[in-house]
Amino acid sequence: MSARFIAFEGGEGAGKSTQARLLAEALRKRGIDCLVTREPGGTPGGEAIRALVLDPALPKWRIEAEALLFAAARSDHVAQSIRPALARGQWVICDRFVDSSRAYQGAAGGLGDEAVLALHRVGSGGLLPDLTLLLELGPEAAAARIAERDGDSADKIAGRGDSFHQRVNSAFAHFAAGEPDRFRRIDGSGAPEHVHRRIMAAIEPLLQ
Repeated sequence: MSARFIAFEGGEGAGKSTQARLLAEALRKRGIDCLVTREPGGTPGGEAIRALVLDPALPKWRIEAEALLFAAARSDHVAQSIRPALARGQWVICDRFVDSSRAYQGAAGGLGDEAVLALHRVGSGGLLPDLTLLLELGPEAAAARIAERDGDSADKIAGRGDSFHQRVNSAFAHFAAGEPDRFRRIDGSGAPEHVHRRIMAAIEPLLQ
């Protein structure tokens, strides 16, 4: 079976990390070797950049600088982790990828989609996932999950206002509508095992 690259996208509290882990467990039970990774992160350099951009104790980055930092982290991630794993025949399951930069810095941050995609073409060769699973969750349910997860603390991006995150979610929906062959929209509500079943149904064509 050919190696596949699957990315999880969605707003804060949608359950991406949990569902990435559950998908990896299910694939391994089927004998499929997979790498679970995240953005920003996935490599020592990527994790160092993650600390820079998400630490609430540091001054706020201008949106242009933030986009450049994410693009740099992604470039290292693609070169050092994602492409080598795919070359080894592993499936790659990534918690966020370029569509997050498109939504957060490009759309909600006002930088624009073309600027983000241009950085991605330069830094990462324009690599896109075989399948992007967009987890969608209503704002009240998402807020409850974030409160349970983070308590009174939040990283620099998660802590931005409601209007910012509404723009993020609208951007994700727009991307999914415009690229139906790559995106699958997943209802993120309910117990994790219920969401996982929806995800397994969505990736079934890749398992044929």
